[in-house]
Amino acid sequence: MNDIVAESSDAVPSAMAHVERAAATLARVHTAVGQSIFGQEAVIEQTLVTLLAGGHGLLIGVPGLAKTKLVETLGIVLGMDWKRIQFTPDLMPTDIIGSEVLEEGADHKRGFRFVQGPVFTQLLMADEINRASPRTQSALLQAMQERHVTVAGQRYDLPRPFHVLATQNPLEQEGTYPLPEAQLDRFLLQIDIGYPDKDAEKQMLVATTFGEEEKPTAVCTPHDLMLAQQIVRHIPVGEKVVDSILRLVRAARPGEEGQKDVRDAIAWGPGPRASQAFMLAVRARALVEGRLAPSTDDVVALAQPILRHRMALTFPARAEGLTVPAVIDRLCRSLL
Repeated sequence: MNDIVAESSDAVPSAMAHVERAAATLARVHTAVGQSIFGQEAVIEQTLVTLLAGGHGLLIGVPGLAKTKLVETLGIVLGMDWKRIQFTPDLMPTDIIGSEVLEEGADHKRGFRFVQGPVFTQLLMADEINRASPRTQSALLQAMQERHVTVAGQRYDLPRPFHVLATQNPLEQEGTYPLPEAQLDRFLLQIDIGYPDKDAEKQMLVATTFGEEEKPTAVCTPHDLMLAQQIVRHIPVGEKVVDSILRLVRAARPGEEGQKDVRDAIAWGPGPRASQAFMLAVRARALVEGRLAPSTDDVVALAQPILRHRMALTFPARAEGLTVPAVIDRLCRSLL
C-alpha cells in the first residue's frame, strides 16, 4: 500500500512500540471513563478521538445525559486540570478570558495586574454555549483557534494541552444565539448524545443509587496525552483512505462532484478544514482501537460527526423531509 505518511525502515520497530504503548494507555482511559459513563461507547470514543486529534468537540444532547459528568470524568482520568463555564445571556468576554485589575503595591504605586479567567485550564467545558451572546462566544472561539488571548495588547498563552468541549441543548432554542457556520467549523467533531439502551440504563441505576458511587481515578497524565497527539500525526495514512476523504468531502459541496440530486439538495458544504479533520480523526480512531493505520471504515464511522455541522440543505430539500444525516449516509454508500 502506498502510504502518504511513511517512516524510514529503521524507525518502524520503534514507531510501532510507541503506537502500541499509546494504544494500551488509551484502552485504559476508555475503560476508566466507561465505568462512570454508561451506554455511551460511541460518545466516549468520539470524544477521545477529538482530544487525540488536538481539537475541540461540540456535545449535543438533551439534559440529563451526563455531558458534564463526561467532561469531569475525562479531566480526572487524563489527569488534566478542568473547569466549567455556565453560559448565560449576561456572560461577558472578560468572565471567560479574564481582565486587568488596578491595585496598589507596598510602595503605594498603582498598577494593573491581569487576573486569569477560567479559560486558563487544560480542559474547559462550555456549558450551553449557544446561550451566550455572539460577542462572548467569539471570545472563547478565538481562544480555541489561537491558543492564546490578548488583553490590553499583552499576549497570554493558554496551558498545554488546551481543549474545549462545548454543549448545546437541541430542544429548547428560545433565548439562544445559534453559533454561526464559521464558528461551528472550529469544532473538530459534533458529538450527538442519545439515550442509553435499557441494559445500560439499568446498570447506571444500580451503580449510582446503591451505596457510594465509585469515583474515577487518573490513569495517565496530560504529558501522555500530548505524546499520543504527536503519534497521531505520524501514523501512516494509505492513499486509498486519502482519496476516500477527498471524494466524500468534495461530494458534500454544492456544484462539485457526486450525485446531481444530492448536489442540488446542498446549500453549502464543508471546506478544506473538514478534510484536515478527517486526516487527523481517522488516525486518532485507529489508535483508540489499537490499530496501526486507519481504513475507509474509519472514514465512514466519522463522516457524521465531522460533516453534519459543516453542511446545510436547501429549503426545497428540507421541505421534502430530507436531512443532513440522510444526505451524508447516501454519500457514504455511493462513494465509499
